[in-house]
Amino acid sequence: MNQQYGTFEKDAMVIEYTQRGEGPPVLFLHGGHASCFETIGTEALLSAGYSVIAPSRPGYGATSPISNLDAACSLYDGLLAHLGLERIHVLSASAGGPAGIRFAALYPKKTASLTLQSAVTKEWITPADPSYKAAKVLFHPKRERFTWRLLQLISRRFPKLLFRQMFSSFSTLSYQEAAASIAPGDAETFARMMASQRSGKGFMIDLEQSREARTDTLAAITCPVLIMHSPFDASVSFAHAEHAAAMIPNARLEKLHAWGHLIWLGRDAGTTDRLLLAFLREHQ
Repeated sequence: MNQQYGTFEKDAMVIEYTQRGEGPPVLFLHGGHASCFETIGTEALLSAGYSVIAPSRPGYGATSPISNLDAACSLYDGLLAHLGLERIHVLSASAGGPAGIRFAALYPKKTASLTLQSAVTKEWITPADPSYKAAKVLFHPKRERFTWRLLQLISRRFPKLLFRQMFSSFSTLSYQEAAASIAPGDAETFARMMASQRSGKGFMIDLEQSREARTDTLAAITCPVLIMHSPFDASVSFAHAEHAAAMIPNARLEKLHAWGHLIWLGRDAGTTDRLLLAFLREHQ
């Protein structure tokens, strides 16, 4: 498979990216704690003949820590121009939601479609939330590498134990309630995902950028939009999906039967892929 890694600079800001596959281009804006090397959620696109352009979002990997969403979107736009791409599909996952939403609103002629998967669409973890202080401690740029080093050590040695212990962070169902929906390889896939994760300065930026998610931005989107979310998502509540569906004029909400936030895992993961591919073909 054709794959390349590169960096692009604009106005003294640097963005790193990977480009995989050949075919109609999809701009993939990854979730929290990830980077341009994240592959979970994009395999079906590559198999179906799409190309995936995956930048590391601000503060992740080697991308500059840009806190302003408009500036970040300008950098994505510059990258696409650098690659000679005039029109793309946008796929935003989890904490990548605000960036995808803003890009689609700012660059309507370049956005063929927008897909939001388990995506943040409004203010997310606030100082009033119990998890806010924990996130500030565990994923602070000065401490996050120790947090991930420990989690990755456990995931290598005890992948099933860690998956079960962290399950409540991703699902509102108990592990027992979700058992029938969990696929045999979910723990191993989760461990592979954990192996490459780091927060850098990116997750702190994500917390701030969710405050920039405005109703008028959602209402300004003119391209077709597919919203995919599980009602059992404990990381980004289903209310985010409902909010986006109510505010975006051309949005379709697909309520998935996934066990939680990671809609690319589980026995129903194939439905996630089928719905996405059908939507992209419809709006190619």
